[in-house]
Amino acid sequence: MSYRRDPFAVDEWYHCFTRGIDKRTTFESEDDCHRFIQLLYLANDTKPISRDNFYYRSHKDILLLPKNQPIVSIGGYCLMNTHYHLLLREIVENGISRFMQKVGTGYSMYFNAKNQRIGNVFVKPFRSKHVANDIYLRHVPQYIHLNPAEIYEPGWKKGIVANMSALEKRLIDYPFSSLADYHGTIRPERAILDFASFDLLSSGLPKLSKVLKGAADYYADVDRVLNPRGVASRID
Repeated sequence: MSYRRDPFAVDEWYHCFTRGIDKRTTFESEDDCHRFIQLLYLANDTKPISRDNFYYRSHKDILLLPKNQPIVSIGGYCLMNTHYHLLLREIVENGISRFMQKVGTGYSMYFNAKNQRIGNVFVKPFRSKHVANDIYLRHVPQYIHLNPAEIYEPGWKKGIVANMSALEKRLIDYPFSSLADYHGTIRPERAILDFASFDLLSSGLPKLSKVLKGAADYYADVDRVLNPRGVASRID
């Protein structure tokens, strides 16, 4: 799986990710996470995002709003305090770039207004890895879902997990990733995921315990991209 240097290709999957500028905390509260999740839903449309969608509506009601036509397929996601990860498939030309721009702009406007600041919130450009074969496609959703493991088992990337069963339960209960949807939890956030892609990915999803080693190696590479030393090569 290589970093993208060419334009996104229609019908291809990509792991897209970025972090807060200056490594700052970008999701400071549950409300922040909910706003970003709402944007994942609303930005995936040919229509522009209307700020009126957020007024006087609950989180659940926003995720029930009608949409016109999606521009990407969303196969999974995870939010952490300082960064986020998305699994996306390009379904219309330039769809991923448009989607990421809409999400990033929408969240930056919200975050800056709330915190009385100006400027970028996330590092630009966002990074992406092409999911080039079916084997990786089965694993990447779980790699993404394993991100919160660092909260509960800080040594997991070194292969140190005190209680794998407890970790799996905590990851399923983590409210700001799509893992709960893969485990059949009924919740409004399920609307973010593309139904056809969800069925495809969930049919062969490996257990979290089976992908720990691969995920640790995978994120060692991702960490080098998110936190480069010296001059980094352009990958997006």
